[in-house]
Amino acid sequence: MKGVHFFGAFLFLALATSFASAYDPSPLQDFCVAINDTKNGVFVNGKFCKDPKLVIADDFFLSGFDKPGNTSNAVGSKVTPAFVDQLLGLNTLGVSLVRIDFAPYGGLNPPHTHPRGTEILVVLEGTLYVGFVSSNQDGNRLFTKVLNKGDIFVFPIGMIHFQLNIGETPAVAFAGLSSQNPGTITIATSVFGSKPPINPDVLTKAFMLDKDVVKYLQSRFWTNN
Repeated sequence: MKGVHFFGAFLFLALATSFASAYDPSPLQDFCVAINDTKNGVFVNGKFCKDPKLVIADDFFLSGFDKPGNTSNAVGSKVTPAFVDQLLGLNTLGVSLVRIDFAPYGGLNPPHTHPRGTEILVVLEGTLYVGFVSSNQDGNRLFTKVLNKGDIFVFPIGMIHFQLNIGETPAVAFAGLSSQNPGTITIATSVFGSKPPINPDVLTKAFMLDKDVVKYLQSRFWTNN
């Protein structure tokens, strides 16, 4: 009888393990539409792999993160990415890095989300006010902190978050992300700067704004950081 119980427990664990490993891979880009004609199929989930025999050290190397980004723009910040598009050796490794430069007196990395990655940020110079908003199910709670040099903050995957320089000097932060291509959706740009524009009636009701205000916001020149 003990043997039967042992076999049953073993079978359960084996099935549980197989179910745990049998899942669709996480998407590595915004979408990957299926195609029946493979002659026209040019993308995979991620990037095609180089022949390992042809891999060299430079495939895993990227320089330039010592150079400040140009913050002379509407939001006063610049994000310099090291995603798989910039560093091909990141393909399939599930990590990436960004440098974020902030102008003094209010340089902002505006509210945005990374649909495919958690972010961990460390401040190298300056003082930042950072935060994220939880999901509707959690009551849209705001979690904020003032960070100084050497401080670290984590932004969970998919949460809307931001960083604001509240100091009188330029600020610099580095952030690691748990995807080779985490994606970035800047909220204001996506909502008011989409191409083609979202029907103003939708935004008027959603944001409880006058339609003229919505049309004005849609007429602005929105840029991604």
